Amino acid sequence: MTNGNIRDFLKIVFVGHVDHGKSTLVGRIFHDTDSLPEGKVESIRRMCERRGMPMEYAFLLDALQAERDQGITIDTTQIWFKSARRDYVIIDAPGHKEFLKNMITGAASADAAILVIDAKEGVQEQSRRHGYLLHLMGVPQVTVCVNKMDLVGYSQDRFDAIEREIRGYLQSIGVSPDHVIPVSGREGDLIVGPSASMPWYPGPSVVDALDGFRVPAPATDQPLRFPVQDVYKFDDRRIIAGRIESGTLRVGDTLLFSPTNKTVRVKSIEAWNAPAPPMKASAGQSVGITLDEQIFVERGHVASHESHPPIETDVFRAHVFWLGREPLKTGKTYRMKLANTEAPVTVQSIDNVIDTGDLSQRAGATVERNAVAEITVRSRKMLALDEFRDNQKTGRFVLIDGYDISGGGIVSMEGYADQRQMITRRASNITQVMHDITDADRARRNGHKGGVLWFTGLSGAGKSTLAVATERRLFDLGYQVYVLDGDNVRFGLNADLGFSPEDRAENIRRVGEVAALMARAGLIVITAFISPYRSDRDRARQAAGHDFHEIFIQADVATCEARDPKGLYQKARAGEIKEFTGVSAPYEAPDAPELSVDTAALPVDACLDKLMAYVEETFTRTR
Repeated sequence: MTNGNIRDFLKIVFVGHVDHGKSTLVGRIFHDTDSLPEGKVESIRRMCERRGMPMEYAFLLDALQAERDQGITIDTTQIWFKSARRDYVIIDAPGHKEFLKNMITGAASADAAILVIDAKEGVQEQSRRHGYLLHLMGVPQVTVCVNKMDLVGYSQDRFDAIEREIRGYLQSIGVSPDHVIPVSGREGDLIVGPSASMPWYPGPSVVDALDGFRVPAPATDQPLRFPVQDVYKFDDRRIIAGRIESGTLRVGDTLLFSPTNKTVRVKSIEAWNAPAPPMKASAGQSVGITLDEQIFVERGHVASHESHPPIETDVFRAHVFWLGREPLKTGKTYRMKLANTEAPVTVQSIDNVIDTGDLSQRAGATVERNAVAEITVRSRKMLALDEFRDNQKTGRFVLIDGYDISGGGIVSMEGYADQRQMITRRASNITQVMHDITDADRARRNGHKGGVLWFTGLSGAGKSTLAVATERRLFDLGYQVYVLDGDNVRFGLNADLGFSPEDRAENIRRVGEVAALMARAGLIVITAFISPYRSDRDRARQAAGHDFHEIFIQADVATCEARDPKGLYQKARAGEIKEFTGVSAPYEAPDAPELSVDTAALPVDACLDKLMAYVEETFTRTR
């Protein structure tokens, strides 16, 4: 569709198994729409005659001599193309397994895709892999071309069988193809119009299908994301430079910089080779801005409007495609690049390795080359990012192993909380009150030090049982002790919180602060909370300082589910509880707890004895 002299623009990637005819199909589209430079077809025809081969339309695109010699596409080829309706960039991506990295590069920037399948060979493993990658990369629109129909006698039965198979597979991964079209790139059937050889097909031609793709909403309609590329100093000005990935910023706007959570106003927008300083800038523009006050800003920080900030987190789930020479490994640290951010990240867990052929899933400690997996990634610093479904520009990343780009992935926050609220301090003009009574004074009065025994573990592991029993024993021995239990706290202090990842994180933040205050008052505070996220427990440790003791009440999911004292696992398996730790939400076991108590291996009395021995050793009585 056109608007005055402005035409729609779309980027289309062509993918498929090697030798299924992608380049031939694209070359034929250019030929049949008269989109080629004068003399191009004749030069290719003469070259084919010299080599003693029939006319090869793929050579209209292949720019590398190595491709002509080997008959495969090695790098992505991008060529402008115009139909009567709109302008296109057609990306011809490689289909060979060894060049999947280039295929991903091509798909990453595409608005829509054509998946090409050989009518004679049918749906291959690589066809499924490419379909899954299109889904993984978030390509929103897909049409399938069943090519080389001339080689199967234009058989409707053969086409129908392939259409059923590929539609079934794509729909199983959440992709609904707009069309499945029978074509012959070599003979020109259904490229720009109907085919006399396939009167049984009532649908659109390939060019009609291209023109039917929807133009995506402009990035200017999305929330502002301005990743900082660098900070330059000119005279007395500090210019924050970068490329606006989405949204629009204006002079006078109040910007929030993440992950520092500092706010400041835009004083001016600096543009290169502009007759006058602009008053606004939008997605796709590289600009510099000056601020009305000096704050710390560095490369990788992300500016947004306060009303729609990015997520702040140090842990997230990811769907990754691994291309490294060495397998992706649990516990290994890689360098992550997301927008302008670079950070060391560790693979905390490999949650599922996915077979792109039959979509089966398995657990594993490694991900081999060309495999797809769902993993959990932990960063050493707080990151500003978005879920891929909300913003592709700031929800897509690559992993670098050594000096090689070895994997690509997209961000999912499923089961994890946006930590922005937990790390933002809103109060100002506050001063801490210093007590006249010291910790040593309280310890002498009570006969022991104060502290927090933070029991963490799955539901059903025995946290509450052991917490109450430990409290009883300590109380009988004269200790000042109190239990903060998860369910009890939710009746009062945290009655306003639900069970979303954000509410769970806030629940633990509040408990951690209360427990720290009680410990400073000289009490031994025992908390019994699942507290599934390491970052939340780390904040509780930070609140209590050296008085914090993480106690891992350890039991596997099968043991806890067999106990199921509150019937929660049964409800979770039935789908009645959506975010249940260990079933539909993650649990991050402690890395190095002060004490582990295995309730699956030890009886209650033995577990209790172990806890008492730790308390008596750690909280030495002073009277």
